[in-house]
Amino acid sequence: MPEGLHPSPWDAAVFGIPCYEITDPSEMLLAHAASTPGHYTVKIDPLADKGLLHQYGFYYTDTLLEPVCTTGQLISHVHPEACISTDVALADVQRICRHAFVHGRFQRDFNLPRDQADQRYVQWLAQMHAGGGVIGLLFERELAGFIAHRMGDDQHDALLLHAVAEPFRGRGLAKFLWSETCRYLFAQGAVELSSSVSAANLPVLNLYASLGFRFKDAVDVYHRLTA
Repeated sequence: MPEGLHPSPWDAAVFGIPCYEITDPSEMLLAHAASTPGHYTVKIDPLADKGLLHQYGFYYTDTLLEPVCTTGQLISHVHPEACISTDVALADVQRICRHAFVHGRFQRDFNLPRDQADQRYVQWLAQMHAGGGVIGLLFERELAGFIAHRMGDDQHDALLLHAVAEPFRGRGLAKFLWSETCRYLFAQGAVELSSSVSAANLPVLNLYASLGFRFKDAVDVYHRLTA
């Protein structure tokens, strides 16, 4: 396999085709992607020249922003009925997960079936749940959502996947539920929290800003499907 081309086995299992991420979008690798069946992802600086990507048939799907926060930056919001649980059933959080992600880059890829794109997140959630990385968000003792996270060796904790259940959306509750989670993760030893959010997902961008997160990096995401 060419250097700079990395398989994505979880994506391949969902979509039923070879899936790869290109970390070094050289002309050689882009030409390889254009002639070898599979689905390819390139993440690139928004200011970088996209000419070669367009030349080899790659198309834009999203811009991802990275919100980050340290314990001293966190703006906490408290509600007496908001709390979290580290013991939630997989089936319960998967019900929330299905069809919750309209801003995902795979959902926005017009070459991929939407139901398979949704299933990718459901399986990803199952993987993180098996590793003990899913936090349930409770409001008035009902499961209102979840946050799946992964703590790195450097005590950097990434909030990788999160959603709020339909009956709890649009009520201004997320800032209380996220606050509970952030305080818990800092108490567990995290020195920095981060996430990855689509630039099109304005409600979540505003949520992170309200909690004191700063936006650190941005990448444009390009895909190509080669039949």
